[in-house]
Amino acid sequence: MTKLLKSFKGIALLIICANLIVIPSFGRQKNNTQAPPNILIITVDNVGYGDFSFMNEASPILTPNLNKLAKQGAILTDFYTGSPTCTASRASLLTGRIPQRNKLDYQLGGLAGNYGIGLPQTEIIIPRVLKSSPHGYATGAFGKWNIGFAPGSRPTERGFDEFLGIASGNVDHFSHVYAGRHDLYHNTTSINRHGEFSTDLFANAAIDFINKNTAEEKPWMVYLPFDAPHHPGDRNIEPGEENIWKAPDYAFKPYGLKPDEKDPKKRFNAIVTAIDMAVGRLMTSLDELGIADNTFVFFYSDNGAFYPYLDIQSNAPLNGAGVTLWEGGIRVPALVRWPGKVKANSTINTRLWSLDLLVGAADLAEAELPQDRYYDGKNPLPVLTGETTHSPHASMFFKYKGQEALIWGDYKIFRESNLEPWKLFNLSEDISESNDLAEKRPDLVKKLEQPFKLTEEEINSDLEREKSNAKLGN
Repeated sequence: MTKLLKSFKGIALLIICANLIVIPSFGRQKNNTQAPPNILIITVDNVGYGDFSFMNEASPILTPNLNKLAKQGAILTDFYTGSPTCTASRASLLTGRIPQRNKLDYQLGGLAGNYGIGLPQTEIIIPRVLKSSPHGYATGAFGKWNIGFAPGSRPTERGFDEFLGIASGNVDHFSHVYAGRHDLYHNTTSINRHGEFSTDLFANAAIDFINKNTAEEKPWMVYLPFDAPHHPGDRNIEPGEENIWKAPDYAFKPYGLKPDEKDPKKRFNAIVTAIDMAVGRLMTSLDELGIADNTFVFFYSDNGAFYPYLDIQSNAPLNGAGVTLWEGGIRVPALVRWPGKVKANSTINTRLWSLDLLVGAADLAEAELPQDRYYDGKNPLPVLTGETTHSPHASMFFKYKGQEALIWGDYKIFRESNLEPWKLFNLSEDISESNDLAEKRPDLVKKLEQPFKLTEEEINSDLEREKSNAKLGN
């Protein structure tokens, strides 16, 4: 009996000691004494690397709230999107997998495309991953979906608890019409909020969601993909209506302009300033709720500015534009804020990409990643919190519409068609990709080509295996 009592005492002591141990994970405590962090991922649509003044001091666009966010957190100079086009970039963010692996490596177009299946329904996206968290995260999406809106493909059918936004990729910001069809939904029901600026609609819905779940003491994850400032589309406006960049009247006031301003550049600037104001209201809400310090905020553009609008927008100092694999298409402006974890007023030059956010969100929520698939994203938190300056990626693979690229270390190989020879650039010395080194360094071209081919072969092998399994009914 004495030995048995001693044994129980020993076990009890071990339990007590274990409960006293605090295990750090990227600057936060994984125990029950601290509420799990909220997660806010904000994207903007087709904003260039040089459009924001926190990236480019020469930018004339007024974004005081984003500049404040940058000072409170970190600017990421080497952040990449998974694809240079809207649909594929969003699918790669939400799945943590490159477009070739998640099978949505193209832009959904027209009503048939946007209201079709889009991203295969076998793909698991961020909110569904968070459902395995022991903390009971509430998840909301507010904004541009653009990865398929057929039954089974809609946000609330893929893990989000609430959705308010557009199904397609480009609507009129005030009528919310896409190709003659009303495109605004709450969950799966079409709604009419004609006349309300879409940026304000989405930001306000996110604020309401945050207020509700904070009041209920639930941690939350919000995906806020603004559809602005995406260029205007002639097919989304009534016949005879002028096709111009549209911003709310209040967004012209900081520039001393009237809402009937004709200059498209000035009108574009006002749209971005309206986004900044919405972000400011959102950050104020976090402060008022007392949860700003426990909220992980990540902000970035889904891809670079497009060629037809480079007289209005800027990808400076990068070459190329959206829908290309030049740096101007895939390297994008980005910010992160997480008070006490991410160093304030800092710059992070380590290479990361949008696919990392799924893995980071899973770590923040203490959720388990499904083990039946490969993730191209890696955990970005050690880099973001300053634990390391080394990228979790040995290389980054890109492929879009015949264009191919791979980045490894300081170097990038790129070609606009697989029928062309590779170009080679040293990005650390030549961010504008103006000096092709391929002829001088064929050894480096060959070295980078090997992991590109290996990744391509591995993806093709996975796809063939999936086809075989499908035929066998597995």
